[in-house]
Amino acid sequence: MKNNLYVGLVHYPVHNKFGEVVTTSITNLDIHDISRSCVTFGVKKFFIINPLESQKQMYERITNFWKTEIAQRYNPDRVNALSVIDYAFDIESVQQKINSQEEGCLTITTTAMKLEHQIVESDLAGFDKPILLLFGTGNGLASQVHELADYVLAPIKGKGNYNHLSVRSAVAIYLDRLTSDK
Repeated sequence: MKNNLYVGLVHYPVHNKFGEVVTTSITNLDIHDISRSCVTFGVKKFFIINPLESQKQMYERITNFWKTEIAQRYNPDRVNALSVIDYAFDIESVQQKINSQEEGCLTITTTAMKLEHQIVESDLAGFDKPILLLFGTGNGLASQVHELADYVLAPIKGKGNYNHLSVRSAVAIYLDRLTSDK
């Protein structure tokens, strides 16, 4: 994929298992695993998106350790992977950051649900604009996020009817599909 690709992990607005719109917590595992996928597949920047100051402090506590000399000696690959990460309080500020560097960023959301007018990964091949690919935590992005997006990707389909991947797995699968030379 020739576009500049950005990833956003959205913690609000997302659904909980009861369908309520909530804010989820940042997890160490998401930060590390998604950063590694982003570096592997050439993502320009990976944004953690959460409106809570307490969650930003948690993010900084985790990421600041990986900026130390001890971390560099302990696991330089992890330090390298976290070089693409950034924090934002909302999706709009991420879009503004990207648009301040590159013009005309497209926002594309992901979901495990079948919605109208979804596109497939191969549809993105003809796009020449930067792409912000948004993933939801909890039980997925709230409908208002999909409504504000330029496009919504079709869900990842497995062999059976079960469809509830971890966000880390979904990010890796979509990034592989979007950046492979197939």
